[in-house]
Amino acid sequence: MAPEMSFSFETVDYHTGGEPFRIVAHGAVRLEGATVADKRVRGIASPEVQYARALLCSEPRGHADMYGGFVTEPDDDGADLGVLFWHKDGFSTACGHGTIALGVWAVESGLVPRLEQGTRDVRIDVPSGRVTARVAFEAGEITHVSFVNVPSWVHSTGVDVETDRGRVTCDIVFGGAMYAVVSAADLGLAVRPADLPDLIRTGRRIRDGLNAARAAEHPSDPRLSGVYATMFTEDVDPDDATASQAFEGLSAEGALHQRNVVVFSDGEVDRSPCGSGTAARVAHLTSQGRLADGEVLVHDSIVGSRFRARAIARVQADGHDALVPEVVGTAHKLGDSRFVVDPRDSLVPGFILR
Repeated sequence: MAPEMSFSFETVDYHTGGEPFRIVAHGAVRLEGATVADKRVRGIASPEVQYARALLCSEPRGHADMYGGFVTEPDDDGADLGVLFWHKDGFSTACGHGTIALGVWAVESGLVPRLEQGTRDVRIDVPSGRVTARVAFEAGEITHVSFVNVPSWVHSTGVDVETDRGRVTCDIVFGGAMYAVVSAADLGLAVRPADLPDLIRTGRRIRDGLNAARAAEHPSDPRLSGVYATMFTEDVDPDDATASQAFEGLSAEGALHQRNVVVFSDGEVDRSPCGSGTAARVAHLTSQGRLADGEVLVHDSIVGSRFRARAIARVQADGHDALVPEVVGTAHKLGDSRFVVDPRDSLVPGFILR
């Protein structure tokens, strides 16, 4: 361990729909760059930033599916904060569940004032652009957070890729990151914990195959190119009473009810319905004519947590007909931690057993 690297990090942990989000406050990690997008590029090349990410994400302080973010200053005065998202394999361009958690954290930490009633916008600069966490209050308490994403659009349709289960056809959709969207049934699988090992293995194959073929090149910003994740989808049976129950106040009433699991980066699994992925799914379903403007998609995760989402505007973005999606969920604080490093510890910054 280099002597200039920190021996101590303080964090605040939340979960959004079961997916962890570990927050490291502004200043704890030195991030260079004029914008958050620049900070991501320079952070990837920085041993100090990579050390902090690996230490807080890897075992024994984290795990293979850990997720978090380094809070930093915004790109300009139009936002309240910036964030550099991270996971076990590096730094992502977007994170909806993290944006929802940051909205709650901003209020609970006192960065943004609490309201008695109504909503307050927390504007956050992320590598893919500026997003909003719209925090709703009743009687002074947070009830939910609406994540308003960057414009989302369908990149390409009918893309074939070879997998360990045969050839499959997918669509690629941008929701702040590039998602390959696949019907689980097309692979003989279901979005259920019992099928998770197969979903992880196949999700990796799909992502790697598409990226080897350079199938997801962003039209204006190469930093946003490449498939980040594979989303496996399925419709929810309207007669499924368990699936129709309200989750954290988010009912199953909507135009369409689906279940999904997102396998991102190198085999990580999103326990939530995936915020940026849900935004991409709204754009995808709208393009297919399955979701009309303003209609609500009820989106459940593999663990049963729920987001509700809709399109709130139509725009043009990067030469595409795009939508501005709004994804509604909630986040809960898990605890405060101070992680330390014993200089005699040989297992620093940690390890990943997957």
